[in-house]
Amino acid sequence: MAEETSLPENRSKLKEFIASISVIRGDLSNITAPPFVLDTKSTVELPAFWAERPSVFVAPAASEDPAERALLVLRWFIAALRNQQYAGRSEDEGVKKPLNAFLGEVFLAKWQDEVGTTRLVSEQVSHHPPVTACRVWNEEHGVSAEGYTRQEITFNGTVNIQQIGHATLHLSRHDETYLIPLPNVKVRGILTGNPYPELQGTYHIPCTSGYTSTIEFASKGLFSSSDKKHSFDAKVYREGDEEKKPLYSVTGHWDGEFVIRDVKRDVEVEKFDVRSAKTTPLVTEPLEDQDPWESRLAWRGVREALLRGDMQGAADAKSRLENGQREMQKVDEDGKHWKRLFYEAGQRDEVAEELGRKIGQTIDPADTVAAWKFRLEEWRDGRFNKPYHEGLRPDNTRSSRTGEGVTDRGLVNGIGAGAGEESKQSADDRRSNGPQQLATDQNRGINSHVDEQQQESSMDPSTITTTEPSNSDASQIESGVAGMSVQEKRAVEDLLRKKYSTSGR
Repeated sequence: MAEETSLPENRSKLKEFIASISVIRGDLSNITAPPFVLDTKSTVELPAFWAERPSVFVAPAASEDPAERALLVLRWFIAALRNQQYAGRSEDEGVKKPLNAFLGEVFLAKWQDEVGTTRLVSEQVSHHPPVTACRVWNEEHGVSAEGYTRQEITFNGTVNIQQIGHATLHLSRHDETYLIPLPNVKVRGILTGNPYPELQGTYHIPCTSGYTSTIEFASKGLFSSSDKKHSFDAKVYREGDEEKKPLYSVTGHWDGEFVIRDVKRDVEVEKFDVRSAKTTPLVTEPLEDQDPWESRLAWRGVREALLRGDMQGAADAKSRLENGQREMQKVDEDGKHWKRLFYEAGQRDEVAEELGRKIGQTIDPADTVAAWKFRLEEWRDGRFNKPYHEGLRPDNTRSSRTGEGVTDRGLVNGIGAGAGEESKQSADDRRSNGPQQLATDQNRGINSHVDEQQQESSMDPSTITTTEPSNSDASQIESGVAGMSVQEKRAVEDLLRKKYSTSGR
């Protein structure tokens, strides 16, 4: 039986970890935290909270009034915030660090209830920088939300997470698109050992119909009332009328109850309590039927160790996967040859750009490597078949075609080790035949590379660097932090001071 670590020991290790990162300036993205602060979910799973109330998600499609549709989109956005920020846990459990998604990691889920089937497909599409793309949709009601994001994280006693990217929600019946904000997050209470998320700032949800919602988040400051914690004020108005003539107002707490009012009629429309509102459990395939690149199977050893309180077992399982990713990274360091599965890199999202201009927001695909687009037609045609990468596993082992045991290790330029120059040339020829052949190649597993984990949760204080360390540096850092002895902590701190403390922005 694994030896359990005491709460005082965990707190001591956390304080040492915080001390080691406090010397760093700039973006924090790579250092692995002690296992006891880890969640059992990966970052690719977090978009699921957009869809956990399918009836709320599809409700805008049923309305014939564009102002009411804008209100219902706002209602869906606010209702999803609490579980997004706490990753589905209670506030007493606090914030934990989701597992960092590795390049190529995918998560597929669905929800089935009275509104039909709602689906999610998310994928880690980039490693440098780490970018997650996702699509949530319900075919029966013609409602889809699609987007991509990366995070920049800084630490100054509070963890500050800036989300870069965007999402859109589309109502096909009304041919209407909304630009959905990705709020920045502050994680407070780190130094006291009781971390919690806060949203701050003003955000907008513009729509092609000519209606806009504005949400202003407040936070509990040092001298403010506790009632301010997690509070917000929002309004829906027609373009040109600006915010002085709102049609609807929504006020309350995004982690509790909020009230919707019809301003013109001065009547209460609805009280919505996120703590008691019904959610629908998501469904994934059984683990034995999942592909090795699917999140829950890939992280199975880590998840099971965390659930039984075996922190060393979690660290060991995590290291096995990450070390395999580093082996692949030696071949394709920047992931240039990696073929994404469900998403393709586009040049622009013109609808999102136009909506962004309405609210003074610039959308630059270069910030997220590309404008990522879901391969919807290929999905509908059933062209994504398992195994996704011809038996290649995220830990850089390869299973036989019958699924028994392990055969060769490693990849060379997208081709299995030992494939030879002829195979490499044939792969290049297939790539030159255009998008149709590329999609076919993906389903056959002509893929090359998976990197070490980099995706950082929008709530997580715990993986940190300023620039991208070399493979050897990364190994030293991660092994040091995982154990968190005093000597290891000092080694990490010295390494960081020496190599990265001058790269702050």
